[in-house]
Amino acid sequence: MIGVISDTHGLLRPEALDALRGVSCILHAGDVGDADVLAGLGELAPVTAIRGNVDTRPWSRSLPEQLTVMLEGLRIRMVHDLTDLTEDARAGWDVVVSGHSHRPLIERRADTLFLNPGSAGRRRFRLPVTLAHLWREDGMAQARLIDLPV
Repeated sequence: MIGVISDTHGLLRPEALDALRGVSCILHAGDVGDADVLAGLGELAPVTAIRGNVDTRPWSRSLPEQLTVMLEGLRIRMVHDLTDLTEDARAGWDVVVSGHSHRPLIERRADTLFLNPGSAGRRRFRLPVTLAHLWREDGMAQARLIDLPV
């Protein structure tokens, strides 16, 4: 199982760590906010992260803006803001992981699963505080949102 988190904005909640225990790897979809967040996640599992619009400090310059990875048999495209992904570029990915909006989303479009784990950082407006689990089952990507009890 893959843990998917986004928009931590420098806050790594203990509840997020609890929800990610036991995953094989962690994807962070940007707006990390502080390098300590990645270090903390890295104590649980290997972390792959991209840069979000708030990641402007020197430590974050090494993070790519977009990335394609193969994990657990899934071809995953990571982009912080889904509007930065062009329609014709979506073909061929099993999963597109995004963040930015703070709105959790699991939506299948043709053969691609679109996953926004929501925000695991500070609560914004009345939006939930969430992250996600992602896995492959019967040859297809599956995901589940995890509400963090904060």
